[in-house]
Amino acid sequence: MKFNKVLENIENYEAGKPIELVVREFGISPKKVIKLASNENPFGAPKAAQKTIKKLAKCGNLYPDDSYFELKNALSKRFGVSDKNIIIGAGSDQIIEFLFHAKLNANSAVLVAKTTFAMYEIYARHVGAEVIKCQSKFHNLDEFLEIYKANRDKIGIIALCVPNNPLGESLKRDEILRFLREIDDDTIVLLDAAYNEFAAFKDEKTALYPKDLISEFKNLIYAGTFSKLYGLGGMRVGYGIADTQIISQLSKIRPPFNITNLSLAAAISALKDEKFVKKSLKNNLKQMTRFEEFAQEMGINFIPSYTNFITFEFDERFNATEICDSLMKRGIILRNLRSYGLNAIRITIGKPKQNLRVLANLREILGAK
Repeated sequence: MKFNKVLENIENYEAGKPIELVVREFGISPKKVIKLASNENPFGAPKAAQKTIKKLAKCGNLYPDDSYFELKNALSKRFGVSDKNIIIGAGSDQIIEFLFHAKLNANSAVLVAKTTFAMYEIYARHVGAEVIKCQSKFHNLDEFLEIYKANRDKIGIIALCVPNNPLGESLKRDEILRFLREIDDDTIVLLDAAYNEFAAFKDEKTALYPKDLISEFKNLIYAGTFSKLYGLGGMRVGYGIADTQIISQLSKIRPPFNITNLSLAAAISALKDEKFVKKSLKNNLKQMTRFEEFAQEMGINFIPSYTNFITFEFDERFNATEICDSLMKRGIILRNLRSYGLNAIRITIGKPKQNLRVLANLREILGAK
């Protein structure tokens, strides 16, 4: 059976392992499993969103309002942009998919960081586009610019993950602005800001403001999500904010009713729950220090993080796969970064008790090596 040849060069995205897998394989009660692998909010969905979901559950037979008027209106007020500058997707990764399919082809390329969100490469390969990677460990905008100037005729998209997944580093707003002013109008710059709320809370200099960005740069799209800070990973709601020319083109690719009634209502409710947001941000920043102190104590390299996760990098003393496998048998799911070619693990910041259990088990496993 024949398929599109571009699929031959695409590897499946490796998602974080689910709780159900640990329950099945190791016979551990779901209540005793800690999943800190996929950067989900450890507090779950906001209570207001939960109530909304229960209330609307009986309306599962109805399609949502395909204009997404209420959610766009809420986002419009939050960011100070027109609703015509907004597109809604099933997670921000669907917005990225729309963009790559709209802009790239077999004669073009995307420029990305060496280690970053794997879906950039996968979506580029969907359309046969070339993937050009920087060689610096972290986002180095001088290197990005040098490569761009040497390949500007074919680079259609530059993807900046700010902060970066899976490493956790971030760029400052001012350096991003200086970079953007060097880019041609026909090259679209993606600012993947899935974790930017966490970065902005830690350091205002990393905060990105879509209104200011799209008013100056017509070739930019800001991608945000409800999956991380707002605790709606299972609802799959994301959004893109850009000039109307970009939004109008992406809208031609968006399928009808691409998020559900429940997702739509949950996102609107979550956006209003500022108490939940503040609680999540404060817990994340405070608990992050526990992992940093542990890493320093154990002589493990960690990457200072501007997200809701922290990445531990291991030397030859330790093996990330063995560590993750040992933890999984104890009912703890972390993210092994071997698929990124790294001897490292990524740990979502959980609630205090979860973090204590993770660190206690890590100490025992690492101490035995």
